[in-house]
Amino acid sequence: MTRIYSSLGHSARRTVPGHSKIGHKEHPMGKVIAVANQKGGVGKTTTSVNFAASLAASERPTLLLDMDPQANGTSGLGIDPRTVPLSVYEVLAGVAPIEQTILQTEMPFLDVVPSHINLVGAEIEMIGMHEREQVLKRALRIVRHRYDFVVIDCPPSLGLLTLNALTASDSVIIPVQAEYFALEGLGQLLNTIKIVRQHLNPELEIEGVLMTMFDPRLRLASQVASEVRRFFGDKVFSAVIHRNVRVAEAPSYGKPVILYDVVSKGARNYLALAQEVIHNTSDFEVQSVPPESSAKSDALGDGLSSPSEAGSPPSEPEDTLVRATSSVRVPSRVNEPAVESDDHVNMSASPGLSHPRTH
Repeated sequence: MTRIYSSLGHSARRTVPGHSKIGHKEHPMGKVIAVANQKGGVGKTTTSVNFAASLAASERPTLLLDMDPQANGTSGLGIDPRTVPLSVYEVLAGVAPIEQTILQTEMPFLDVVPSHINLVGAEIEMIGMHEREQVLKRALRIVRHRYDFVVIDCPPSLGLLTLNALTASDSVIIPVQAEYFALEGLGQLLNTIKIVRQHLNPELEIEGVLMTMFDPRLRLASQVASEVRRFFGDKVFSAVIHRNVRVAEAPSYGKPVILYDVVSKGARNYLALAQEVIHNTSDFEVQSVPPESSAKSDALGDGLSSPSEAGSPPSEPEDTLVRATSSVRVPSRVNEPAVESDDHVNMSASPGLSHPRTH
């Protein structure tokens, strides 16, 4: 495993907006990864913060972009969202370029674009914008070459903010809590990803499904994890995030868990996730070569076929996943037989997604 940066424990520092310590070096193939799930409480922000910090600990220049109006990702890195001069809200509103909003964290190789409560009104203000789904993608073009990874913390909804994040991303991580209710609604999220691929971002991939808050002492958790792996197969990360008190305590100190307690199980889990994504990213970098010499579909082991392959349309793993999650069997109680889920895909419940724009 890549060694952890030797200066993890040094004091917090912040830069003048627009002057990041990472900006001097270019990373042409910087990968943008959204962390998304419309269900709240599944560990999106916790995963975004600690995953980004673990990438930085592996000495990979990383930018965390906080797209959640609650701004927990910002405060989780020790920055008070009430005091930031500029945030992602100003970027989406067209008031400031994204490079002026970037702040340095106390951790080497990790920068953040903070959020603000004003982001609550961004979706309404963006309704009249031309190509409103592309606003974040256009903004990121200016800075993504400075980083190996850009991690986007999405809000718990499938509105315009999440749609912008998915449109701007190369892939998406889906955190799933090891409980029955966490499985409900996955079909809707997967269908949203499918629509984004069809109309806005054909290159969007599912980076993986991440089991979070896993407690091996609970039979229910093991059964749910087994069912998730049964239906999602190789799309499920080998890394599992165990329920860990250090992970829960770290945000109150404004630190990722790797700075709060590097030897904790939670820190080791997120480091394992980062290493797994770094390993898979080698195939992402191959996509810059001509299609005839690119091995685009081998990274995740999911049977994805290239659009030009054999003259047939690309396979749609999301179709299978949507069908699977609509009939997934998980135990309602530990000692009771599994029951059928009645979750069905209903895109009408997703604001702004019924008629995707195709500019």
